[in-house]
Amino acid sequence: MQHDHLMARAAAGLASPPPWHLTPQAPDEEAPPGQLRYRTVWISDLHLGTPGCQAGPLLDFLREVECEQLFLVGDIIDGWQLRRSWYWPQAHNDVVQKLLRKVRKGCRVIYVPGNHDEFARKYLQLSFGGIEVAEEWIHETADGRKLWITHGDLFDGVIQCAKWLAHVGDTLYEFTLKLNRHLNSWRARMGLPYWSLSKYLKLKVKRAVSYVSDFEQAVAREARRRGVQGVVCGHIHHAELREIDGILYANDGDWVESLTALVEHADGRLEILDWAALQAARHAGQDLALIDAPSLS
Repeated sequence: MQHDHLMARAAAGLASPPPWHLTPQAPDEEAPPGQLRYRTVWISDLHLGTPGCQAGPLLDFLREVECEQLFLVGDIIDGWQLRRSWYWPQAHNDVVQKLLRKVRKGCRVIYVPGNHDEFARKYLQLSFGGIEVAEEWIHETADGRKLWITHGDLFDGVIQCAKWLAHVGDTLYEFTLKLNRHLNSWRARMGLPYWSLSKYLKLKVKRAVSYVSDFEQAVAREARRRGVQGVVCGHIHHAELREIDGILYANDGDWVESLTALVEHADGRLEILDWAALQAARHAGQDLALIDAPSLS
């Protein structure tokens, strides 16, 4: 119970719940050069509270990307990890404060909890610092398509049927990320770019590829059953934007391995924003643009 209380306070940015909606205020900071503006942004799987969270790049993203609506699609705060060992550096608190600052500037922020932050499901229909907590959401794009927003853990057979196995897998995953940090420290000294071991394994190991495919098909089937045109989810740390049997499947990826987000342009067009590739291009002197990102309208 104590952990739940502390994590709820972290989610609320150590602030008490204000009214459901806040009146938009004038911007209280200068917009950085090259700021990107979108109608809607989706991010998930930040895993605040773990060493694997890429809080630095995430803060850069939140500073430079502006939108009317921001969806936090689950696994924002990693309750599983925090129960095992408390880890909450200043950079993670800065992320929470930046999210609250976006609300104060008039951005509507909607938080759909996942399995790692399932404690937040106790607070459905409440608002923390103006951040609305919801079990799921239906979003209508600028071009009239209805998208179902869900984290996606309810379609993970391991979590639903053998939660203890999911916790074991999570521990192994943390070990892989730790190994990956050491590997990338060496790669950085050699002047090589970041490389994700766990992402590589997901794309190469046959069983992992099958798991991802089964998950995508299950989520798309449920979206069709609900009568919507598409679904936006997270959970599997694999950014994707494609059609599955006529249903738009959009996964916004994660901020542990991929550093990706899903964005909606003013005309309703959807695109995956690869923040790591964008930053690499910027450092190489190229124009600020979406790099090798699929787009669907």
